[in-house]
Amino acid sequence: MLTLEENEMLTRTGPGTPMGNLMRRYWLPAVLSWELPEPDCPPVRVKLLSEPLVMFRDTQNRIGLLDEFCAHRGTSLWLGRNEQSGLRCVWHGWKYDVTGQCVDQLNEGGGTSFAQKIRIKSYPTLELGGVIWAYMGPSEKKPPPPRFGWTQVPETHRHASKVIQECNWLQGLEGGLDQSHVGILHSTFRVDPNTPGSTPTSFNARGGAPIFDLEPTTFGHRYVAIRPLGEEQVYIRGYNFVMPFTQIRPHSPKSEADAAKKFNPGHMWVPIDDENCMVWNWMYSWGEEPLTDEDRLDRNLANGPEDVDQKTFRSFRNKDNNWLLDRQAQRTQNFTGIVGVNTQDRAVQELQGRTADRTKEHLGPADKAIIAARQVLLQAVKAVQAGEDPPGTDTSYYRARSAVKIVPARVAWREAILPEMYPENG
Repeated sequence: MLTLEENEMLTRTGPGTPMGNLMRRYWLPAVLSWELPEPDCPPVRVKLLSEPLVMFRDTQNRIGLLDEFCAHRGTSLWLGRNEQSGLRCVWHGWKYDVTGQCVDQLNEGGGTSFAQKIRIKSYPTLELGGVIWAYMGPSEKKPPPPRFGWTQVPETHRHASKVIQECNWLQGLEGGLDQSHVGILHSTFRVDPNTPGSTPTSFNARGGAPIFDLEPTTFGHRYVAIRPLGEEQVYIRGYNFVMPFTQIRPHSPKSEADAAKKFNPGHMWVPIDDENCMVWNWMYSWGEEPLTDEDRLDRNLANGPEDVDQKTFRSFRNKDNNWLLDRQAQRTQNFTGIVGVNTQDRAVQELQGRTADRTKEHLGPADKAIIAARQVLLQAVKAVQAGEDPPGTDTSYYRARSAVKIVPARVAWREAILPEMYPENG
């Protein structure tokens, strides 16, 4: 368990907070590139680490990420006109470029303009892997670009989506790091190809308690879950945790042949504010095989347009409608009665409350990865407070992948999958 003070430190990410200062040392995924499809298109609202912002793509295809509110009278620039290399407030016509500099004031005439004296907050951005990223920390500490494996492959080989989760970011991260729940929460009783989340369970050996191992890395830690497949084989799933909120996980194969695919999915749990986070879901193929339309939809996870409103990024199965829980399906179809693996995760995590009280929990050996992540996060907060660089702000995670394999029971996991989880040549 954590103390009340530690829990507060890890969960609060607003300006000036210890965790907020740590988070601001990393590149944060802000919007999908298709949300700003062309120069001078409508701006979009973005909220990161409790800061309300607005993003726009200007006439020269430059991207601006600004304080949402006009410096004149404080209305939202989301209402603004994106025109002629700047975002113009519709109230009095003050216009800002991508740096936040005011460049025009329509309501001031006769030589009285003082636009050159007005600048609103702006943050650097970069576009990589079909995502626009933001950096909100000290300019002299800006880290290298976030070149995860999935950002480096062609568009044909990658896919990214996002969905709002209505609780603190740490609950999402810890849910992703927790592997002992997989064979319980996500178990199914019968296969229905038309129902997301209803997939065969025998290959994944779900239902038994896995054996865990973990080792620290320069960017977080790597961990494995090992499940027996009879007496002669084991099923190994290897994960990487990349600071501060990224999980690189193996894909969930439906057969032994499917396990050979060079696919890596993963998640990022990015704080919107202290009571909501954006869950980023990505998948990529690092081999020659591109992703198919079926791979991109991945209805088992319930992440696609049929499951998530692409304007609000809120799931159609959400807290207000009890995630469309079906008690009859809970008896006959799957363990929860909720459709979709990621929806099941959000349900149990959101029902912990907006911010879980970790002073009342009782962790065991199966929670090893969660305990380790908390320790890394707390140490990283102290490092930033001491003026040091936190883990994962270098390039060491660029080569990190996940792995899944079936191997003879006598083979150690490091021998079986470590070369694939952290390949020598990237």
